[in-house]
Amino acid sequence: MGRLTGTGARACAATGSADRLDPFALPHRFAAPDAAADGGERRVTLESGRVVVDRMVRSMVMRIAVPLVSFSGVAMRVAPGDKPEADRVEVVLAHRDRALDVPLATEPFDGDGFAEWRSWGRSLNLPLLIEDLDGTRKTPSVHLGALEVGRPRARRRHSLLKGRRTRFQAKRKTGELTAETPVHRDEREIIARN
Repeated sequence: MGRLTGTGARACAATGSADRLDPFALPHRFAAPDAAADGGERRVTLESGRVVVDRMVRSMVMRIAVPLVSFSGVAMRVAPGDKPEADRVEVVLAHRDRALDVPLATEPFDGDGFAEWRSWGRSLNLPLLIEDLDGTRKTPSVHLGALEVGRPRARRRHSLLKGRRTRFQAKRKTGELTAETPVHRDEREIIARN
């Protein structure tokens, strides 16, 4: 279950934070558990645009290349341990076909699972998902149809760009106040009143 990194260090997928895969240092090559494969494992190559899975089933070699955009997101789930206090958090690259799920990290329940989950989501530019105990995956944010409901963004009045001129204002020349510019002071307005 190990891989040789670019620096020659040994790392294992889904074994904890001591030998973790760095989400921001792609590509990665590692072995992942696979119950259907010969030897109980498969070789995974995780690149910035695709995932390649090499496995052997009944002495037949298979290579599956899946584009990264076909994955539904990075899922976080709680996996039971040997004892109730030994539960762990697993971070998985989630696909609709559960056989193509790729384990990315396994952390103790009180470890850095949340940070790993967010880092992998940011690195792969995929949505974050939470897997319930019944196996359903959902996004942690609230949706109203296709619209994501959350805190509103800052209005222009409070933004950093509030002082800049708009595109239409930039086309016009700004006026200049010179000594010859007429200034009208102390004049009485003429207002038509009925």
